[in-house]
Amino acid sequence: MLKVTINLVVLNGEKYIRHFLDAVLAQTYPHELIEFNILDNGSLDNTIGIIENFKFKILNSKFPKFDLVKSKSNLGMWPGQEELLKRSSCKYVLAVAVDVILDKDFIKNAVEVMERDEKIGALQAKIYRYELTDLQPTTYNLQPTIIDTFGFKIFKSRRLVNMGHGEKDIGQYDPPSGGSVEIFGVEGAAPFFRKSALESCRIPLPTTHYQLPTNEIFDHDYFWYGDDFDLAWRMNLFGWKQIFAPAVIAWHDRQTTKTLRKNWMDFIRIRREVPMRKRGLDWRNTRFTILKNDYIINILKDLPYILKREIMLFGYILIFEPRVLSEVPNFLRFFPKMLRKRREIMSRAKVGPNEIGKWFS
Repeated sequence: MLKVTINLVVLNGEKYIRHFLDAVLAQTYPHELIEFNILDNGSLDNTIGIIENFKFKILNSKFPKFDLVKSKSNLGMWPGQEELLKRSSCKYVLAVAVDVILDKDFIKNAVEVMERDEKIGALQAKIYRYELTDLQPTTYNLQPTIIDTFGFKIFKSRRLVNMGHGEKDIGQYDPPSGGSVEIFGVEGAAPFFRKSALESCRIPLPTTHYQLPTNEIFDHDYFWYGDDFDLAWRMNLFGWKQIFAPAVIAWHDRQTTKTLRKNWMDFIRIRREVPMRKRGLDWRNTRFTILKNDYIINILKDLPYILKREIMLFGYILIFEPRVLSEVPNFLRFFPKMLRKRREIMSRAKVGPNEIGKWFS
């Protein structure tokens, strides 16, 4: 039985795809137990040509199944992953981005950790930062030094951060006893999922009498940002563990927010590195995620923290980023639909407000 599916969604990934594929071919986990799917979201560069040139290498390396799906339009990152999930037949799914480089033992170590506990729904790797220049032939130099992310941490204000982002790794986030540690949620660069956990998070979508029933795992209305945050919260509600496993290693060339925020000037500078479209979706989709997944009693408990952050953020946006507010009409338009999704999610929640509340620090 095949054990692991690698699902890659890519758009104009020409500068990364060779390095990504080389890292897949270098995996020490038996290739005959891995299936490999790629969805191209309508790339206009040479991404598809490079993949097709690699196809012989992939099949010659004992991968039993390799599919390249060519989409005529951009489905988005996570709807694309959901499309590939339909083609996935394995117990575990690695939903990965093209700007990630996997350590050679990534899959082997991830499977070993996941096999220890059937309640683990998702695994967060120890992901370090790299620059594209690190991958040039003369300067190939991937070091386990600066942290990109060790998973999601959430605060009482509902601010979400990538644990360790921008810090030097000195083992400060490693569990004292080794092994793995439970976290609030896995980040979206290279999450390693139990497929049954993903499928259990599927929710039906509201339809009219003239539409066929549909469903989703990742929220199709988000399109680009915050889908991983939304799913992480829902997995918690549905009783799945999400863990950080330091033995599972990768590198990520994050396109924005490469540095550590220390003060308000840093906040402003880092915000300006993020495309305006993404800032708008961040504002909108974060509030959708809270609307869909947060217990009202937990909101009331943490209301002073939430209000303080919302007021400060709104003031900042009003003065410095008024274009973000162009998402307000979309927020209001989708609001009733998100309430219907909330009712479905809460009707199936297995974990109560006290257990969820332990994650808000």
